[in-house]
Amino acid sequence: VQLQASGGGSVQPGGSLRLSCAASGIYLVNYGIGWFRQAPGKEREEIACFSSSEGFPYYGNSVKGRFTISRVNAENTVSLQMNSLKPEDTAVYYCATASPSRVRFRQQEGSKWCAVDDMDYWGKGTQVTVSS
Repeated sequence: VQLQASGGGSVQPGGSLRLSCAASGIYLVNYGIGWFRQAPGKEREEIACFSSSEGFPYYGNSVKGRFTISRVNAENTVSLQMNSLKPEDTAVYYCATASPSRVRFRQQEGSKWCAVDDMDYWGKGTQVTVSS
C-alpha cells in the first residue's frame, strides 16, 4: 500500500492550494480517509476526514469553512482544497487511511474514527508554507 501526497508549496496569506493524495494497493472508496498536519514542535492533528459509511466529512475547527476534502473514485485519489490560508496553516500535511473495520468499530462505540492512532497507512508529507 502506498499513499503519495503532493501539491504543497509556498503561498501568501489568503491564497489557496490544492493537495492531492494518490493511493495504490487499496481502493480509497472502501476506507476512511484523513488529512492531517504537523507544525514544528506540535502534535499531529486531524483536519479533514471522510468515510463512505458516514457520507459526510469532518473538519477540524481550525480549518472549518476554509478547507474541503473530496474523493475522486475513478482516479483513486483524495484531495484537500485549502482556501483563505493563514500563516498558522504552515505545516507538513499528510494523508492517511483507516480500515473499514476500524471505522465501523469507532462508529459502534459512538466515537470519532479519525484520530492519529486509528489510521493504518500514511503517506509521506508535503510541506505547506504560508507567509508574506
